[in-house]
Amino acid sequence: MTASSTKVFFLSIPGLRVQDLGNMPGLKVLCDSGSQSRIEHSFPCVTWPSQAAVLTGKAPESHGVIANGFYWRDNQKVEMWTAWNEVIQQPQIWDVLKEQKKSSLAWFPMLSKGCGADYVCMPAPVHKPDGSEDLWCYTKPQEFYGELLEELQHFPLQHFWGPLANIKSTQWIADSAVKAVDRFKPDFNYIYFPHLDYAAQKTGPDSEEAIQATRDLDQLITSFADDIEKVAGGEVVWIIASEYVITPVDHVLFPNRKLREAGLLKIKVIDGREHIDFEQSDAWALVDHQFSHIFLNSPSDTTIEKIKSVFEPLEGVDQVLCGEDRSMVGMNHERSGEVVLISTHNSWQAYYWWLDDSLAPEFATTVDIHRKPGYDPIELHFDFANKKVPLDASLAKGSHGAPAKTDSQQGLFLSSTKLNLKDKITDTEIFNLVLQQYR
Repeated sequence: MTASSTKVFFLSIPGLRVQDLGNMPGLKVLCDSGSQSRIEHSFPCVTWPSQAAVLTGKAPESHGVIANGFYWRDNQKVEMWTAWNEVIQQPQIWDVLKEQKKSSLAWFPMLSKGCGADYVCMPAPVHKPDGSEDLWCYTKPQEFYGELLEELQHFPLQHFWGPLANIKSTQWIADSAVKAVDRFKPDFNYIYFPHLDYAAQKTGPDSEEAIQATRDLDQLITSFADDIEKVAGGEVVWIIASEYVITPVDHVLFPNRKLREAGLLKIKVIDGREHIDFEQSDAWALVDHQFSHIFLNSPSDTTIEKIKSVFEPLEGVDQVLCGEDRSMVGMNHERSGEVVLISTHNSWQAYYWWLDDSLAPEFATTVDIHRKPGYDPIELHFDFANKKVPLDASLAKGSHGAPAKTDSQQGLFLSSTKLNLKDKITDTEIFNLVLQQYR
């Protein structure tokens, strides 16, 4: 195989575990003559930072993606799930390949809007003033979504996240990617298949629902691979990597409630509901699965010591990292909170700050990934009878994000070609493993 004829297909699959191969014979066959390794994921092991680690070969304190959202201190605004590619502060795979005159496709990585890839597709619903949404996707070329719309109809956003999340969203991603590859013949193809994310968080990674999800995804990948081989326009190399591993959880921590009880978080009442007062609070937490950034308005040793005294004794807390100590997990970046709070592998963190559910903000009981200052897996448990998201954080049965210290927290790397791999690699090493296919 010559580098000029190589077409690399990188499948990014959240939640893929080594033991899942037993339920995925198609995936196993696809990479049977290639290489396999475990992945020691960079912290935090959540979507945006994990994808940025692969795309840049760097940790968050270098690439700047410190969570699935940001707190912009200059205007005291929380931004969840809407940032563009410019927030990544390092060159990405498609930037390097462009210098080598290689074309790239970015199909659904979360920070791909405005990226340097030649061909892009990413959900971009139009938000209306009344809170409703019109389905749409950001594509490059811009007119390509119109073509996909004619053949595939709209991307099924309701199946991408929330109570209706299922394989239909991954199927649309696969079908549209085949059409893009057939049309444009890119050299490098990054494709995000999210399906394993849902059941593992909702009912637990070892539940029958999660196991069935691996079987369903395997069938999809097998069909997808067959289609790609027909249209790729060159010799195909497959690289498949977990973004992170979901572990069972039986405990939940409420950092904002603890900060409120300690007198550090202040609330303001709007229309009879409690909201965080970002201006008046000494500290508050942006939570994301199994970690949180605790932001301080006026950092001081006294406040930091008080925060440590609040959290270090608590069940479910693994590490409380402050200042330079954040470098221990690659998170010493100006966008990070002054304190980073990390859960044990069996615990996760909920964003709730109210002490009385009747005072929770209106968005708390809705599927709303943008207004909540943190990730909310309970949206998967939407109560259709009451038309509300329950305020019962114990419903979550799987989580991720904590440092991948043990085998059970480490994912799977597969390739269809022989690579010189160790038994374990880091996700930041994948950057060079991809680029090696073109040398």
